Amino acid sequence: MSVQVTQHVNPDPARAIDDVTAGLARAGYIATRQIATAVYLGQQLQKPILVEGPAGVGKTELAKAASQLLGLPLIRLQCYEGLDESKALYEWKYGKQLLYTQILKDTLRASFDESAGLDAAMTKLRSFDELFFSEQFLEPRPLLRALQQPGGAVLLIDEVDKSDEEFEAFLLELLSDFAVTIPELGTITAAVPPLVILTSNNTRDLGDALKRRCLHLYIGFPDMRLEQRIVDVRVPGVGERLRAQLVAFVQQLRKLELKKLPSVSETIDWARVLLLLNVEELDADVVRETLNVLLKFEDDVNAVMNQAAAFVIKARDASVPG
Repeated sequence: MSVQVTQHVNPDPARAIDDVTAGLARAGYIATRQIATAVYLGQQLQKPILVEGPAGVGKTELAKAASQLLGLPLIRLQCYEGLDESKALYEWKYGKQLLYTQILKDTLRASFDESAGLDAAMTKLRSFDELFFSEQFLEPRPLLRALQQPGGAVLLIDEVDKSDEEFEAFLLELLSDFAVTIPELGTITAAVPPLVILTSNNTRDLGDALKRRCLHLYIGFPDMRLEQRIVDVRVPGVGERLRAQLVAFVQQLRKLELKKLPSVSETIDWARVLLLLNVEELDADVVRETLNVLLKFEDDVNAVMNQAAAFVIKARDASVPG
């Protein structure tokens, strides 16, 4: 059975999207108009959002900020190869079942007298068949917990591209109907559908069936102005001149052919390092000493090392107003 979607038509959707942008900013997330629109539509249409893009551009952080914006708990499922229902949806509390089995055994032994026949004993035992597969013996995992939240939740299915195709297919019922089927209990449907955000680093192509059920959002590397705003919010102690220089330097690195281009998360980490070192302006020496914060492969570090001085000059020039 599909969830009945009740849309609340806002008389001024543009202003509502502005409110989402401002709310995400209060949570420490600087969103583009496209990102804020996706969050607004996902909430209003009760439709999952598939967020794709390079690692470290803020896909996971978007879900965290959305939970703060909406005042809802964040429930996270980290995907990996081999992930199955028992880790994602539910599993039975086998230890508790075993304990109750022993208690039931002792209780029945005491209640049966010698005159009771086999048929009577079996009838008595069958009355407990459904007890051990009831909700009191169920251990909910992230997917089921998100559906059970009485006021709703933000469900983050992180790095779904790392899971197997079989698990991706398993998600389709949840993404379509905000429901899951447990053989022993039947179908469990969310009273309040969660806002579902799936992230992907594009390590493999996702199936059309999953994509059809989602709004699509791509987050790439930010431009210089947006990245400066992000650094300003996340590392407020960095001066305006240094902030402009370090962002201009990172933007140059992204134009190179490196094994791993520095992402926003590396820019933020580098800004924190420079602040810790009391750096007020970039110079070639401090760049060479801290380049390993930006670049994660030694070959990339070596490739940039000889160009560091030239990049610093360009970064300083780019940071000069006008």
